[in-house]
Amino acid sequence: MGAELIAAVATGWARSAIGVVRLSGEGAAECAGKVFQPLSGKALADCLPRTLVYGTVLDRDGRAIDKALCVWFPAEGSYTGEESAELQCHGSPMVLSLALEALFAHGARQALPGEFTRRAFLSGRLDLIQAEAVMDLIDAETPQAARQAAGQLDRALSERVEEVYSGLVDVMAHFHAVLDYPDEDVDPFTADVIRAALEEALSRLKVLLNTYDRGRLLSKGLRCAIVGRPNAGKSSLLNALVGYDRAIVTDVPGTTRDTVEEKCVLGGVLLRLTDTAGVRDTDDPVEKLGVERSRQAMEGAELILAVLDLSQSATEEDLALVRWAVSLAPTVIVENKCDLPRTLEWTEELDLAPAVSVSAKTGAGLEDLGKLIAQTFPQGTAEEAGSLLTNARQAEAAGRALTAVERAKAALDQGVTPDALLTDVEEALSALGELTGRTVREDVIGRVFERFCVGK
Repeated sequence: MGAELIAAVATGWARSAIGVVRLSGEGAAECAGKVFQPLSGKALADCLPRTLVYGTVLDRDGRAIDKALCVWFPAEGSYTGEESAELQCHGSPMVLSLALEALFAHGARQALPGEFTRRAFLSGRLDLIQAEAVMDLIDAETPQAARQAAGQLDRALSERVEEVYSGLVDVMAHFHAVLDYPDEDVDPFTADVIRAALEEALSRLKVLLNTYDRGRLLSKGLRCAIVGRPNAGKSSLLNALVGYDRAIVTDVPGTTRDTVEEKCVLGGVLLRLTDTAGVRDTDDPVEKLGVERSRQAMEGAELILAVLDLSQSATEEDLALVRWAVSLAPTVIVENKCDLPRTLEWTEELDLAPAVSVSAKTGAGLEDLGKLIAQTFPQGTAEEAGSLLTNARQAEAAGRALTAVERAKAALDQGVTPDALLTDVEEALSALGELTGRTVREDVIGRVFERFCVGK
């Protein structure tokens, strides 16, 4: 029995120029043909597959609701690996709703979030890394993130994993060939043979795991805390970076009492900014709470922008804040208000981190700040696009594979017989299989697809 028919609006419900209704499952072309009449008079299923056809969209009662395009795909040439069809209508929410209702009336049901891509994975059209890349591509907020997701969709990361997997499978196959066919002319299974294979796997896995920090940065962005004394210009800097007045700015010190969060792209790096309350000693109970949240934001940050007022002399509070910031995360000293006469003087603390002069008021120096951040957090080369680990699930599975191979190598170095190491090799293969979906558990599959949108 074929897969049941599912249908969904793939382009969302906002009013737009074009709206797509997607259908997948056994009899998709026939079902779509009941709500779409080609202008040629042919049945949709008799039209050429993978070819746009012009015609009329009908509601569940057979009344015309739109002039649109439709295309159907045979199972071997579709996204899901099942017979599929798409209606490309005008992007009226009412038209899309009526078209969807008509498909439901002719046997389809509402698709669940991520169900189309899940079917693509289950049918073997995509592996699990590629399936995750689909949503990463949808969520991409920088050109680098889009290129990374597109590269994963093109199997760049999958191929790196398969290289390690294949090498370890060769070890298992060699052992069983020697064991099962003792009379055949098979090279002996020696410690040197397995050691070379394990060392190769270790080298590749270490290199792969080292890509995670950069991959996560591309995919998720950096947690960036903007800190400084009251009235140093933190909120003005946040507003300048995001391009609108996100935070309240006044001349009164201590205006910001709570953290304000926003995101921007600077120097090609996605920053998840947190504007914090000015850090100072205070008796105001509300401001105290804000200062405590500022400290928490600093402790959780991956980048700290320590804002100093260039038009004033640095205080001990300023310098203590710089020292603390540097101890917590990569830090950039932002000397704000460079449009005013400079009073800030050099101190040893200003040598602890790179500094850049900016004016949050005029925007001067923001490009230099972006260049400095880009140098601190390089985005990788074009050749690496798609080959980086980008999420915790991938890194955890690769880490378990590395640990298992390390155990096998250590045992071999201690004189354990090669055949006794194969349990660890099998464990490494299982972990690598989870990366691509060869051996993945159902609950892991569920977690991967739970963040998908309906229609994808």
